[in-house]
Amino acid sequence: MSDFEASRIDLNGKTILVTGGTGSFGKRFIRTVLDAYEPNRLIIFSRDELKQVEMQRDLEKEKRDCLRFFIGDVRDAGRLEMAMREVDYVIHAAALKQVPVAEYNPFECINTNVIGAQNVVCAALRTNVKRVIALSSDKAVSPLNLYGASKLAADKIFVAANNLSGSIGTRFSVVRYGNVVGSRGSVVPFFKKLIKEGGKELPITDERMTRFWITLERGVDFVLSSLEMMNGGEIFIPKIPSMKIVDLALALAPKLPHRIVGIRPGEKIHEILITEDDARSTLELEDRYIIEPTNAPWSRDAYLDKGASRVSEMFQYSSDKNKDWLDSKTILQMINEGAEAF
Repeated sequence: MSDFEASRIDLNGKTILVTGGTGSFGKRFIRTVLDAYEPNRLIIFSRDELKQVEMQRDLEKEKRDCLRFFIGDVRDAGRLEMAMREVDYVIHAAALKQVPVAEYNPFECINTNVIGAQNVVCAALRTNVKRVIALSSDKAVSPLNLYGASKLAADKIFVAANNLSGSIGTRFSVVRYGNVVGSRGSVVPFFKKLIKEGGKELPITDERMTRFWITLERGVDFVLSSLEMMNGGEIFIPKIPSMKIVDLALALAPKLPHRIVGIRPGEKIHEILITEDDARSTLELEDRYIIEPTNAPWSRDAYLDKGASRVSEMFQYSSDKNKDWLDSKTILQMINEGAEAF
């Protein structure tokens, strides 16, 4: 059981739309909602018809009348607005995420991750959506690559959107976390593929490299719990463990040697979820950190009532200075738990 599960929002009788709903997060999110709730409608919004057809087939046994599969692209504002009619909550998970692809196709990255974010905001305001949670990334913090820069811009768009809602009352917040163990873009399936194919070594970019890790299950539960507690404008960051990439490789294949291949352009040795500059506006709860908005209407009273406290002035939440570290047994358990939803 995820430690965020107890604080999840009640989605019974609600209508929820997930952009990028056929991705790793979307699939696990849909499965979680179907298993735990009786929603009015559950809308999977994505541009890949093949993935939608495959997902429909996988869910045929569910025989749930609430499911809707909506072909569309977040670049298309009109289509988004049509899909969001009578929707209560939106989870924005659609993005171009591959760092090298974004570097080679910068305009495409901007159109999806930045313009797409603005389109989601405008559609939600026009259709009176109650709450919107956008998924961000650790790469949005002090970004070195275009993907990270585009996610930082998207974060700013969603935080500032609370200034536009007025009497409509739509609230926008952001969830930011690290590498997802069960996602297709993780290094874990890459290592496992090499091992399965009989590889003689595992490529390591840098022996010092560390990363934050979270399972798909915990990621979904964290989004649902943040959707419950949000006031609008916050960036929610879960307290999650770190691990060296070298130790991850050893856990998966103890006997395979490593080959140092060097860091890719735009890649960091360590990832950061909260900078020292962010610390001045960061609150801490038992299970998460909350970065307060600096340019949006917001009240911290609800969090102070929950026992929130300010972090120290020089606080930094980085993968190399984390207090919580994974061992081989725990990461293998997370990998098992973080398998794809279907």
